[in-house]
Amino acid sequence: MKNFITEDFLLTNDFAKTLYHNYAKDLPIIDYHCHLSPQDIAANRPFENITKVWLEGDHYKWRAMRTLGISEKYITGNGSDQEKFEQWAYAVPYTLRNPLYHWTHLELKRYFGVDKLLTPDTATEIYKAANEQLANSSYHTRGLLTSMKVEVVCTTDDPADSLAYHQKIKNDKFKTTILPTFRPDKSFAVENTTAYIAYLEKLSVASGVTINSFDSLLAALKNRVDFFHAQGCKLSDHGLEQLYYPENKHAYNAEGLFARILKKETLDKHEVHFFKYSVLIELGRMYHAKGWTQQYHLGALRNTNERMLRELGPDTGFDSIGDFSQSVALSKFLNELDSTNQLAKTILYNLNPADNEVMGTMIGNFNDGSTKGKIQFGSAWWFLDQKDGMEKQINTLSNLGLLSCFIGMLTDSRSFLSYPRHEYFRRILCNLIGKDVTAGELPHDEKWLGKIVSDICYHNAKAYFNF
Repeated sequence: MKNFITEDFLLTNDFAKTLYHNYAKDLPIIDYHCHLSPQDIAANRPFENITKVWLEGDHYKWRAMRTLGISEKYITGNGSDQEKFEQWAYAVPYTLRNPLYHWTHLELKRYFGVDKLLTPDTATEIYKAANEQLANSSYHTRGLLTSMKVEVVCTTDDPADSLAYHQKIKNDKFKTTILPTFRPDKSFAVENTTAYIAYLEKLSVASGVTINSFDSLLAALKNRVDFFHAQGCKLSDHGLEQLYYPENKHAYNAEGLFARILKKETLDKHEVHFFKYSVLIELGRMYHAKGWTQQYHLGALRNTNERMLRELGPDTGFDSIGDFSQSVALSKFLNELDSTNQLAKTILYNLNPADNEVMGTMIGNFNDGSTKGKIQFGSAWWFLDQKDGMEKQINTLSNLGLLSCFIGMLTDSRSFLSYPRHEYFRRILCNLIGKDVTAGELPHDEKWLGKIVSDICYHNAKAYFNF
């Protein structure tokens, strides 16, 4: 059976087809947030087979396979690579209406030219054909990025990282710009004092600052911000349940809490939140001084399955959407930075669709005319980066803000085969606008609407980040 991914996939009206094919399809990609391995890019890693590049580390696929009762042996266990691929091929027909079904066939077609549905009957043929292509050097990591017209990639990096792989990539003059992103979550992860103290030792070595006080912690972080900036970093990122803002800032003292942490004392919930706030607010000021963009990924409930966390570790497919209160602390946090004109460009990513309107209105509170779309409602994230989630995010932003200022899609992925997600987003965006034109809700102005589409898909991000 021929693949259903036609040239007009997801495009349900003529105007949408015009917008996509003439204004969106061929634009380069700016992937300003992902989890690709800088080490793999630096080494121009080859992939022995499609399992290595496609299934390794993909917890989206793992969750689906577990749901179908597939043994962990064929997911993260010691099953052979071919067996793991065959088990995924068994799973795919059962993923109908899950975005994995669309992504799977988009990726097979765009990277390997496969125009068949992946099923147990086609698994051996597709596995062999993909592996033959992967043996070609154009399918090493750098070739995969180049083939998708990826212009910029921003990886996600700990402050203690040496960024040696980024430096090698830069020295190699690779056509795609690979930049680090400052992800300091471990610098305020004081829930586990033993692990936190061990991390401080790594940060101390990297920064050359002896960390024995709260002020010295900030000095070490400032050192690393300076270092990342010198390596071309333009963004920070934070994965948080919520932003924190204490009801009574005078009830706690960050220096005193830090002294207790060094003694391995356990802080209560309010003390933990105050400490996180204290670090994050100072980091926000550092980002503003550098002209960076700060990103906040809000709302994930992580590591819910303690047994599987012990067996497999984090980021293995046992997280979900959380229902944390967002608006009050978020507004006060942003306001504190804004009150001294130290609020950096900010992207807010929301994981709970119930909070879409909260985010859609929050961004308008802190736009000040200094930058187009200074505060962004980030693209649909994680569990929401599928057709329904993207449409809801786009519609919310359209209704409550200005879609025309949106900086568009990113992959947020660990896989080098994820770039068709940009195509997926572009098709969905064009189809929504095309529907409005067909319904008479927008003018039939191809030139102007084409400009808006191309801005969202590429030009807005390029200008916003000054890439």
